Amino acid sequence: MSLTAATMTKTGSASTAARLAARNMIAIASGKGGVGKTWFAISLSHAFARHKLRTLLFDGDLGLANVDIQLGLAPTRDLGAVMEGKATMRTATTHYEQGSFDILAGRSGSGSLATLSAPRLNGLIDDLVSHGEAYHRVIVDLGAGIDRTVRTLAERAATVLVVTTEEPTALTDAYAFIKVMHSVRPETDLRVVVNMAHSLREGERTYGTLLKACQNFLKMSPPLAGIIRTDRQVRDAIRHQTPLLTRSPNSDAANDVETIAAGLVGPLGRR
Repeated sequence: MSLTAATMTKTGSASTAARLAARNMIAIASGKGGVGKTWFAISLSHAFARHKLRTLLFDGDLGLANVDIQLGLAPTRDLGAVMEGKATMRTATTHYEQGSFDILAGRSGSGSLATLSAPRLNGLIDDLVSHGEAYHRVIVDLGAGIDRTVRTLAERAATVLVVTTEEPTALTDAYAFIKVMHSVRPETDLRVVVNMAHSLREGERTYGTLLKACQNFLKMSPPLAGIIRTDRQVRDAIRHQTPLLTRSPNSDAANDVETIAAGLVGPLGRR
Protein backbone atom coordinates (compact mmCIF):
# COMPACT_ATOMS: atom_id res chain seq x y z
CA MET A 1 0.00 0.00 0.00
CA SER A 2 1.55 3.31 -1.06
CA LEU A 3 -0.25 6.63 -0.84
CA THR A 4 -3.54 5.21 0.40
CA ALA A 5 -6.60 6.48 2.17
CA ALA A 6 -5.11 5.10 5.38
CA THR A 7 -2.10 7.35 4.92
CA MET A 8 -4.33 10.34 4.21
CA THR A 9 -6.36 9.91 7.41
CA LYS A 10 -3.53 9.76 9.92
CA THR A 11 -4.32 11.33 13.27
CA GLY A 12 -2.99 14.71 14.23
CA SER A 13 -0.62 13.13 16.73
CA ALA A 14 0.77 10.83 14.03
CA SER A 15 1.33 13.78 11.72
CA THR A 16 3.15 15.61 14.50
CA ALA A 17 5.37 12.58 15.05
CA ALA A 18 6.12 12.46 11.34
CA ARG A 19 7.17 16.10 11.36
CA LEU A 20 9.48 15.48 14.27
CA ALA A 21 10.98 12.48 12.45
CA ALA A 22 12.09 14.80 9.63
CA ARG A 23 15.13 15.89 11.65
CA ASN A 24 17.31 14.04 9.12
CA MET A 25 15.79 15.91 6.16
CA ILE A 26 17.63 18.68 4.31
CA ALA A 27 15.76 20.63 1.64
CA ILE A 28 17.67 22.31 -1.18
CA ALA A 29 15.85 25.44 -2.31
CA SER A 30 16.30 28.45 -4.56
CA GLY A 31 14.19 31.41 -5.43
CA LYS A 32 14.76 30.83 -9.15
CA GLY A 33 16.04 28.24 -11.56
CA GLY A 34 19.49 28.19 -13.09
CA VAL A 35 21.50 28.50 -9.90
CA GLY A 36 22.70 24.87 -9.82
CA LYS A 37 20.26 23.63 -7.19
CA THR A 38 19.79 20.10 -8.55
CA TRP A 39 23.50 19.67 -9.25
CA PHE A 40 24.22 20.73 -5.67
CA ALA A 41 21.60 18.33 -4.27
CA ILE A 42 23.25 15.46 -6.17
CA SER A 43 26.75 16.47 -5.12
CA LEU A 44 25.76 16.93 -1.46
CA SER A 45 24.11 13.49 -1.43
CA HIS A 46 27.30 12.00 -2.83
CA ALA A 47 29.42 13.83 -0.25
CA PHE A 48 27.27 12.51 2.61
CA ALA A 49 27.59 8.99 1.22
CA ARG A 50 31.38 9.44 1.24
CA HIS A 51 31.01 10.23 4.96
CA LYS A 52 29.44 6.76 5.33
CA LEU A 53 25.98 8.21 5.88
CA ARG A 54 23.02 6.32 4.39
CA THR A 55 21.56 8.94 2.07
CA LEU A 56 18.35 9.24 0.06
CA LEU A 57 17.96 11.89 -2.64
CA PHE A 58 14.30 12.73 -3.25
CA ASP A 59 13.49 14.63 -6.43
CA GLY A 60 10.87 17.00 -5.08
CA ASP A 61 10.78 19.21 -8.16
CA LEU A 62 7.34 17.80 -8.90
CA GLY A 63 6.50 18.04 -12.59
CA LEU A 64 9.97 19.19 -13.70
CA ALA A 65 12.10 16.42 -12.21
CA ASN A 66 15.62 16.08 -13.59
CA VAL A 67 17.84 14.32 -11.05
CA ASP A 68 17.69 11.14 -13.11
CA ILE A 69 18.49 13.07 -16.29
CA GLN A 70 21.58 14.66 -14.79
CA LEU A 71 22.82 11.22 -13.76
CA GLY A 72 21.81 9.40 -16.94
CA LEU A 73 19.42 7.08 -15.12
CA ALA A 74 16.27 5.43 -16.43
CA PRO A 75 14.51 4.11 -13.32
CA THR A 76 11.77 1.56 -13.92
CA ARG A 77 9.68 3.12 -11.16
CA ASP A 78 9.46 6.69 -9.95
CA LEU A 79 7.34 9.03 -7.86
CA GLY A 80 4.63 8.92 -10.51
CA ALA A 81 4.25 5.18 -9.94
CA VAL A 82 3.94 5.81 -6.21
CA MET A 83 1.21 8.40 -6.76
CA GLU A 84 -0.64 5.99 -9.06
CA GLY A 85 -0.53 3.25 -6.42
CA LYS A 86 1.69 1.04 -8.60
CA ALA A 87 4.67 1.17 -6.25
CA THR A 88 5.67 2.09 -2.73
CA MET A 89 8.42 4.58 -1.98
CA ARG A 90 10.65 1.66 -1.04
CA THR A 91 10.12 -0.22 -4.30
CA ALA A 92 10.42 2.99 -6.34
CA THR A 93 13.77 3.85 -4.76
CA THR A 94 16.83 3.18 -6.92
CA HIS A 95 20.34 2.62 -5.58
CA TYR A 96 22.86 4.73 -7.47
CA GLU A 97 25.93 2.54 -7.27
CA GLN A 98 28.35 5.13 -8.62
CA GLY A 99 27.56 7.52 -5.79
CA SER A 100 26.60 4.96 -3.11
CA PHE A 101 23.32 6.73 -2.34
CA ASP A 102 19.67 6.04 -3.11
CA ILE A 103 17.41 8.07 -5.39
CA LEU A 104 13.64 8.44 -5.53
CA ALA A 105 13.17 9.99 -8.96
CA GLY A 106 10.35 12.31 -9.89
CA ARG A 107 8.44 12.28 -13.15
CA SER A 108 9.37 15.06 -15.55
CA GLY A 109 6.57 16.78 -17.40
CA SER A 110 3.76 15.56 -15.15
CA GLY A 111 1.86 18.71 -14.28
CA SER A 112 -0.58 16.72 -12.13
CA LEU A 113 2.14 16.11 -9.56
CA ALA A 114 2.80 19.83 -9.29
CA THR A 115 -0.85 20.53 -8.44
CA LEU A 116 -1.48 17.94 -5.74
CA SER A 117 -4.27 18.67 -3.29
CA ALA A 118 -3.19 19.52 0.24
CA PRO A 119 -4.28 16.14 1.70
CA ARG A 120 -2.44 14.18 -1.00
CA LEU A 121 0.67 16.32 -0.69
CA ASN A 122 0.74 15.91 3.09
CA GLY A 123 0.20 12.18 2.69
CA LEU A 124 3.08 12.01 0.23
CA ILE A 125 5.38 13.83 2.64
CA ASP A 126 4.28 11.60 5.54
CA ASP A 127 5.25 8.60 3.41
CA LEU A 128 8.60 10.21 2.58
CA VAL A 129 9.37 10.90 6.24
CA SER A 130 8.46 7.32 7.14
CA HIS A 131 10.57 5.91 4.29
CA GLY A 132 13.41 8.24 5.26
CA GLU A 133 13.69 6.79 8.76
CA ALA A 134 16.00 4.14 7.31
CA TYR A 135 18.51 6.82 6.28
CA HIS A 136 20.91 9.16 8.04
CA ARG A 137 20.13 11.93 5.55
CA VAL A 138 17.21 12.64 3.22
CA ILE A 139 18.03 15.33 0.66
CA VAL A 140 15.00 16.94 -0.98
CA ASP A 141 15.62 18.76 -4.24
CA LEU A 142 12.82 21.33 -4.24
CA GLY A 143 11.39 23.06 -7.26
CA ALA A 144 12.37 26.66 -7.92
CA GLY A 145 10.15 29.39 -6.54
CA ILE A 146 7.91 29.58 -3.48
CA ASP A 147 4.67 27.87 -4.50
CA ARG A 148 2.58 25.80 -2.08
CA THR A 149 4.26 22.49 -2.92
CA VAL A 150 7.73 23.93 -2.35
CA ARG A 151 6.73 25.56 0.93
CA THR A 152 5.05 22.45 2.28
CA LEU A 153 8.04 20.24 1.54
CA ALA A 154 10.45 22.81 2.97
CA GLU A 155 8.42 23.13 6.17
CA ARG A 156 9.01 19.45 6.94
CA ALA A 157 12.80 19.67 6.66
CA ALA A 158 15.09 20.16 9.63
CA THR A 159 17.39 22.36 7.56
CA VAL A 160 16.80 24.32 4.36
CA LEU A 161 19.79 25.29 2.24
CA VAL A 162 18.96 28.25 0.00
CA VAL A 163 21.17 28.24 -3.10
CA THR A 164 21.89 31.55 -4.81
CA THR A 165 24.46 33.20 -7.06
CA GLU A 166 25.74 36.76 -7.42
CA GLU A 167 23.11 37.52 -10.09
CA PRO A 168 20.74 40.24 -8.82
CA THR A 169 17.64 38.22 -9.77
CA ALA A 170 18.98 35.16 -7.94
CA LEU A 171 19.62 37.24 -4.82
CA THR A 172 16.20 38.88 -5.00
CA ASP A 173 14.43 35.55 -5.35
CA ALA A 174 16.53 33.92 -2.62
CA TYR A 175 15.53 36.75 -0.31
CA ALA A 176 11.87 36.25 -1.25
CA PHE A 177 12.10 32.55 -0.40
CA ILE A 178 13.75 33.26 2.96
CA LYS A 179 11.12 35.91 3.73
CA VAL A 180 8.22 33.54 3.05
CA MET A 181 9.74 30.63 4.97
CA HIS A 182 10.64 32.83 7.93
CA SER A 183 7.08 34.13 7.95
CA VAL A 184 5.31 30.76 7.86
CA ARG A 185 7.82 28.86 10.02
CA PRO A 186 10.18 31.18 11.94
CA GLU A 187 12.01 28.27 13.59
CA THR A 188 13.19 26.90 10.24
CA ASP A 189 16.95 26.40 10.10
CA LEU A 190 17.67 28.43 6.97
CA ARG A 191 21.24 28.56 5.66
CA VAL A 192 22.71 30.11 2.52
CA VAL A 193 24.86 28.45 -0.14
CA VAL A 194 26.51 30.77 -2.68
CA ASN A 195 27.13 28.86 -5.90
CA MET A 196 29.27 29.73 -8.93
CA ALA A 197 31.32 32.33 -7.06
CA HIS A 198 34.35 33.69 -8.90
CA SER A 199 36.32 33.43 -5.66
CA LEU A 200 35.71 32.81 -1.98
CA ARG A 201 35.94 36.55 -1.36
CA GLU A 202 33.33 37.28 -4.04
CA GLY A 203 31.13 34.59 -2.53
CA GLU A 204 31.39 36.25 0.85
CA ARG A 205 30.38 39.58 -0.70
CA THR A 206 27.36 37.95 -2.32
CA TYR A 207 26.36 36.40 0.99
CA GLY A 208 26.90 39.74 2.72
CA THR A 209 24.45 41.43 0.35
CA LEU A 210 21.76 38.86 1.12
CA LEU A 211 22.52 38.87 4.83
CA LYS A 212 22.20 42.64 5.04
CA ALA A 213 18.75 42.53 3.42
CA CYS A 214 17.62 39.81 5.83
CA GLN A 215 18.92 41.72 8.84
CA ASN A 216 17.42 45.05 7.78
CA PHE A 217 13.98 43.85 6.73
CA LEU A 218 13.44 40.48 8.42
CA LYS A 219 15.47 41.00 11.58
CA MET A 220 17.12 37.61 11.16
CA SER A 221 20.53 36.39 10.05
CA PRO A 222 20.63 33.13 8.06
CA PRO A 223 24.14 31.69 8.42
CA LEU A 224 26.40 30.89 5.51
CA ALA A 225 26.55 27.14 4.88
CA GLY A 226 29.28 27.53 2.29
CA ILE A 227 30.58 28.91 -0.98
CA ILE A 228 31.10 26.91 -4.15
CA ARG A 229 33.52 28.38 -6.64
CA THR A 230 32.93 28.53 -10.39
CA ASP A 231 34.58 25.46 -11.87
CA ARG A 232 34.53 24.28 -15.48
CA GLN A 233 34.72 20.72 -14.18
CA VAL A 234 31.11 21.05 -13.05
CA ARG A 235 29.84 21.55 -16.60
CA ASP A 236 32.06 18.72 -17.78
CA ALA A 237 30.59 16.35 -15.16
CA ILE A 238 27.01 17.33 -16.02
CA ARG A 239 27.70 16.88 -19.72
CA HIS A 240 28.99 13.36 -19.04
CA GLN A 241 26.10 12.64 -16.63
CA THR A 242 28.61 11.77 -13.92
CA PRO A 243 28.84 13.10 -10.34
CA LEU A 244 31.53 15.73 -9.92
CA LEU A 245 32.95 13.92 -6.88
CA THR A 246 33.53 10.89 -9.11
CA ARG A 247 34.79 12.59 -12.25
CA SER A 248 36.84 15.41 -10.69
CA PRO A 249 37.07 14.73 -6.93
CA ASN A 250 39.96 17.16 -6.42
CA SER A 251 38.42 20.11 -8.25
CA ASP A 252 37.65 23.38 -6.46
CA ALA A 253 33.89 22.87 -6.58
CA ALA A 254 34.17 19.29 -5.32
CA ASN A 255 36.28 20.42 -2.39
CA ASP A 256 33.78 23.18 -1.62
CA VAL A 257 30.85 20.74 -1.57
CA GLU A 258 32.82 18.40 0.67
CA THR A 259 33.43 21.29 3.07
CA ILE A 260 29.70 22.10 3.19
CA ALA A 261 28.84 18.43 3.82
CA ALA A 262 31.42 18.19 6.61
CA GLY A 263 29.82 21.22 8.25
CA LEU A 264 26.41 19.52 8.19
CA VAL A 265 27.50 16.11 9.50
CA GLY A 266 28.04 17.26 13.07
CA PRO A 267 25.08 19.60 13.63
CA LEU A 268 22.45 17.15 12.40
CA GLY A 269 24.01 14.14 14.09
CA ARG A 270 24.48 10.56 13.01
CA ARG A 271 21.52 8.40 13.97
